Amino acid sequence: MNIIHLLTPKEDVDYVYSDNTLRQAMEKMQFHGYSAIPIIDRQGMYVEALTEGDLLWFIVNYNCNLKHLENFKVNQLSHRSTVKSVEINSTIDDLAKLSMSQNFVPLTDGRGVFIGIITRRAIIEHYAEYVHKLTYAEANV
Repeated sequence: MNIIHLLTPKEDVDYVYSDNTLRQAMEKMQFHGYSAIPIIDRQGMYVEALTEGDLLWFIVNYNCNLKHLENFKVNQLSHRSTVKSVEINSTIDDLAKLSMSQNFVPLTDGRGVFIGIITRRAIIEHYAEYVHKLTYAEANV
């Protein structure tokens, strides 16, 4: 199966740039209610994902308030966990394995350019549809 059918394209995905301030990133995450958001650089390359935990630990470790977050860039933040991406030629099984520990899987082209995400929901729906088809086929044998 071609995983591109599960893709939420970049133009429909909220993300932050690696040179955005932490305040900008936090406000975008808060506005949309995200627990994680992809980070890309200005060339469009996938860098990492920013998580609520990353922000929380930064605030705790540096005793920051909202105003202080304007002085730090997203690329200055150390990440406590890694949100791994996959390339476009990956399999649905590769996605399923990653989705067990990630809410979404960033998708890149062969050069590492961010092209969108595949959500855990899309993966589960794909497998549910597959199981439904198998069950229906067995019932009609």
